[in-house]
Amino acid sequence: MFHSLAHRAGLAIAHFLSREVERGPLSAPPDFDELRATLRPGDILLVEGRARVSGSVKYLTQSTWSHAALCVGPVAGRTELDGEPHVLVEALLAHGVVSSPLSKYRASHTRICRPQRLTGQDLRTLVAFAVASIGYAYDLRNILDLLRYLAPLPHIPVHLRRRLIAAGAASPTRAICSTLIAEAFHTIRYPILPTVERLEAEAEGTAAQQHALREIMHIRDSSLFTPRDFDISPYFEIVKPALVCGFDYRRLDWR
Repeated sequence: MFHSLAHRAGLAIAHFLSREVERGPLSAPPDFDELRATLRPGDILLVEGRARVSGSVKYLTQSTWSHAALCVGPVAGRTELDGEPHVLVEALLAHGVVSSPLSKYRASHTRICRPQRLTGQDLRTLVAFAVASIGYAYDLRNILDLLRYLAPLPHIPVHLRRRLIAAGAASPTRAICSTLIAEAFHTIRYPILPTVERLEAEAEGTAAQQHALREIMHIRDSSLFTPRDFDISPYFEIVKPALVCGFDYRRLDWR
């Protein structure tokens, strides 16, 4: 009984947080035809959202981006009524992991982050993991986990903001947008923002026992990733559709 009431209360809060609100003008969205022609499987689409929860995510991450979706190509058996295929897999607070058409973000300010040199097998593994996650749901009984996005946020030290997003992340964690994508890339051991620990080690074969630094790359806990991390990662290329599609400043009409 308690679990049922908690779930209903959590669902109501999640829908409230997911509702779009009027905000100041966002950056201009890219040309949709150019976006559609440029996006390819394996790409991450970052979105500047308008939902109530988006403002909190932007504040906590100090970033433009509040949401992330993974392009997987057409998902079998999932289309819109007009026949448009679902090509994105994303995690939504009120709905869990779902597939979506690209047109959902036609009017949104977006950015494409592209992993580099993925093998065909790794790309298939990445896509299969994301598609298999469709249907996972956020545990809405964890109401305290949702309330952190509902209450006005006080000043929070920068070093604690990432932890606040991860704190209390309900099970399964992949129902959080950036966590889902981070887990997908971790299945193929593709780095996003690995921490680098520098350890002092003795260099063998030298009488003076000289010291050298060796780097050990650690994969972060996937619940600590945010949409911003894919933007600043050195291992993802920022792809701008206008430039890919032959932008020429001499053809602009300034009238």
